[in-house]
Order: sequence, then C-alpha cells, then structure tokens
Amino acid sequence: MFELRQAEQRGKADFGWLQSRHSFSFAGYYDPAQMGFSALRVINDDWVAPGAGFDTHGHKNMEILSLVLEGNIAHKDSAGNTEVLPAGEFQLMSAGKGIYHSEFNASKTAALKFLQIWLQPNQLDGAPGYQQKDFGQRDGLTLILSPDGREGSLTVRQDALLYQLLLQDSAWQTLAVAPERKIYIHLIDGELNVAGHIVRAGDGIKISQQSEVSLTANRAVKALIFDLP
Repeated sequence: MFELRQAEQRGKADFGWLQSRHSFSFAGYYDPAQMGFSALRVINDDWVAPGAGFDTHGHKNMEILSLVLEGNIAHKDSAGNTEVLPAGEFQLMSAGKGIYHSEFNASKTAALKFLQIWLQPNQLDGAPGYQQKDFGQRDGLTLILSPDGREGSLTVRQDALLYQLLLQDSAWQTLAVAPERKIYIHLIDGELNVAGHIVRAGDGIKISQQSEVSLTANRAVKALIFDLP
C-alpha cells in the first residue's frame, strides 16, 4: 500500500519569524488522518528568520531529530549541551524523563532552514541524551539512526531505522522491507519515482505491506527513509 501526501497538502504556520510546514498534526494544525505514522510523530519543515528562534521550552519522552538544510542552529539545553549545528549535520536529543532546550538561528543575517522530526520512544523516563554527527554526502543509503548504534549511526530509543538517500539523475535503489515493517519517505530535494508514484520536494509517502520497493531518481534526490515497526 502506498499513500502519497504532497507538499502543498501539509499544514501551515506563519509567525513572521517562523514559517513551518507540518507533515503531521502539530500545535495549531490538526488533521485526524495525519497523526503520525507508526512511531514517527512529527516532521516539520521550518524556516527561521535571522537572529530568531525558539525560547527555552521542555520535552519529555520524545526522540527529537534535527537536520539543518541551510544555515546554522545554536542549541542549548538543561543537560549542559551548548552546540552549533551547521548545514548537513544531524542532531538527536533524547528527552527521556525531561529536558529543557532552546534553538536559535545562529546568524543575524542569513535565514535558517531545517527539519524537525519527532519519534515516539519505546523506553520511557530514561536519562536525557544528546548526539550530533555529520554523515557526509555519500551516494546511496547511509544509516543515520538505529536502536543499537550500528555502522556509526546515532542511537535512538525506538525499534526504528533512518537512512539518508542520495541518488544522482537516473540512478536507482532497491529497498528491501522486512515483514510487518513500514516505510516512510520524506523527499528533501529532487524528484523520486517510488514504485510508480512520483514524489517531489516536501512530499511524503507512507508504504506498508510491501517486501521490496524500487526507487529511481528522475532528478538528483536527497531524501530521508524511515524503517518503522
């Protein structure tokens, strides 16, 4: 089964300093048909004005992943982590039993664009954690998240895998899907043919009841692929 949701169908928020597109229900945007997919709860495509950002706020029992697409995030949290996250790097904050953090555009002149992704954990009330890594820009599939940190990936508190997919024009990839697993693809750039479904930047596609999925880049592709329980 394939369910494509196009970028323009996402929820929208515009606060001036922040413009956001919500793949799933979030804050003031509510769609009972879009409450997440398996353990994947939030994908927000955020644009933040120079010097602006999110003041200190709390989270509990959520795995929060950020990927900077343009610019730099200045991050500070109650566990003592003070970091700058540049374009191309992944940051995973495990909120556990509770953590407070702030995130700001580190530049006073350039805009910030990043993806904010939430996964529901399968371990509750653990100690908060912080991880950050640049996985490079290697063609094909690169493992970003796993429950056991395999292949140098970030360790997530959920039976979930996340891959970065990079394909050049006309390149292809076959994705094997284990029994009872679900796949979600979020396209960042390019145009991807997913078993006959055309997926463009900002689109998301839910995939279930498949053992294998063919992926072909109509135009050079950057995507995130979630392998979910």
